[in-house]
Amino acid sequence: MSEFDFCPWLFWAHATEEDRQAQADHVAGLRGLMELEAPEKVFISPLAAVYADRLTLGERSYIAAHVYVTDDVVMGDDCTLNPYSVARGRVVLGNAVRVGAHTSLLGFNHGAAPDRPVFRQAITSKGIRIGDDVWIGSNVVVLDGVTIGDHAVVGAGAVVTKDVPAWAMVAGNPARLIRDRRTPRPTAPAPDTADRHTPDAADRHTPDAADRHTPGADAVLPDDVASSGQAAVTRAAGHGAAKEAAGHGAGKGGDLERLLAEFADRARDQAEAVLRRCWTGERYVDRPDAEPTVRAWCDAVEIADLLLGGPPPIPARDEIVGFLQDRQDAATGLVPELGDTGTPALDGAAAYHVLCVGYALDLLGARFRHPVHAVAGLGSQDLIAALDALDWKRKAWTAGSWVDTVGTGLYRNLADFGLRGEIETLYGWLLTRCSQAHGMWGEPDADAGWLQVVNGFYRLTRGTFAQFGVPLPYPERAVDTVLAQARDPRHFGPDTGNACNVLDVVHPLWLAGKQTRHRREEGAAWARELLIRAVGGWQDGAGFSFALTRGSGATRTPGLQGTEMWLAIIWLLADHLGVSDALTYRPRGIHRPEPAIQLR
Repeated sequence: MSEFDFCPWLFWAHATEEDRQAQADHVAGLRGLMELEAPEKVFISPLAAVYADRLTLGERSYIAAHVYVTDDVVMGDDCTLNPYSVARGRVVLGNAVRVGAHTSLLGFNHGAAPDRPVFRQAITSKGIRIGDDVWIGSNVVVLDGVTIGDHAVVGAGAVVTKDVPAWAMVAGNPARLIRDRRTPRPTAPAPDTADRHTPDAADRHTPDAADRHTPGADAVLPDDVASSGQAAVTRAAGHGAAKEAAGHGAGKGGDLERLLAEFADRARDQAEAVLRRCWTGERYVDRPDAEPTVRAWCDAVEIADLLLGGPPPIPARDEIVGFLQDRQDAATGLVPELGDTGTPALDGAAAYHVLCVGYALDLLGARFRHPVHAVAGLGSQDLIAALDALDWKRKAWTAGSWVDTVGTGLYRNLADFGLRGEIETLYGWLLTRCSQAHGMWGEPDADAGWLQVVNGFYRLTRGTFAQFGVPLPYPERAVDTVLAQARDPRHFGPDTGNACNVLDVVHPLWLAGKQTRHRREEGAAWARELLIRAVGGWQDGAGFSFALTRGSGATRTPGLQGTEMWLAIIWLLADHLGVSDALTYRPRGIHRPEPAIQLR
């Protein structure tokens, strides 16, 4: 036993020739026991239990003492498995991944059928994939099927059951988003870190080694991540300028933040009552006396996740998962509406269910049982022909919603089943058909103005550019078009407005705002006005109606759809103004701000 077994990053800077020869002999011995690919400058502690079928190590990667490795493990360059960590099943680490002591990466699972003991159940393995520049603290558990995106940080003691987006900082059991790593941590008094960092700890590293491996990296995380109970959620870049803009014209920024905090507390306190109001005892309905729908179940899941931080209180989580999974048609992979017969197609309710059911299952820690075959079966020429056949001149919203469904189906098939599909074909068509004049698809008409085009733009970009993390082609022109729509009194006035039209303006402003500050103050002024108006639409014990105005009729009666949509809209409006932290909730489903998957 030596210092190198527990601090392997020191080996190549301080090892003697005898040490190096012993390590070379140990690696050579392992090559005779398994399929091992490793360059010269790696370190595998003789005290590690390495019983892999296949092990691949990149340059300057290290396996410390008492690490347990089995099955098929791949480590990129500059990776470390620290003492007592575990990597089993199919595990792939990118470059520069730090795995803290006592952390378990479990890329396999047992069945749990009741007809035989667990140890006799079949073992399955979806595998774990971890991107580049990822920091995983000590005592973390990462479960089979999880993907952790590039640049993510996982707080000590977290249990990771779902995918972690790129740049996310997560913590807790189950792991939840704390903030985006690219944004400043919330202001707080500087903690006393003397107990955690000994002054001479970094001095024991050579400068080159210290840049890649610091001892504290394995156990200590930034305070807002290590304190997993903190509900800090920070926003995207431009926080200071946007927050300052939030204060103009509607009182000081602090007044707006207090308004949002009071609203969020009120909504959270009443969330369970809102959900129970729409539970019949057997099914969720959008509002009392409405017919049961699949979407109502999904809206209930999204509302509960936003306001309660978990699944709805009724029925049990497994019952909700089973209900949603059972609705999927195995042949097409689509989910028809309740009571519909025949083969579902890529239109109507079945099309939207690709979005809402898929994301509801995500929030419940589950997924579709089958790929979305209706999308997977589209070849390149089929997809191009279908896109060309859409009525972009008169029905741009319908066309955009179809693209949203196809984009989401491609995402589901890739993320859950490894089926890539015609992603490049879809983006090639969109990029070559986007108008350089107004940054969108389709053209305005005399009757509705830009309504169809802007609403179609939201649906199209939600399922493609936003969902896959791809920049918009002409963001400044898109902002011009969206603001023209926002000024149209036919759709936005004291006695008009609904969730769809507001969402279809704020999301494009928010999305384009990630690339440009073009006309930011105009967009912020509109967002302030709509935000204050939207918050005032909450009805105690019932939530939001779809329409902004109150009255009778289905669209003016509070229900699950209106509540789910307005909660997300309020967050987007607040985030565009830099004050979303005050809400202490963050969408994680259909309206999630982070890309669901990042195309390389």
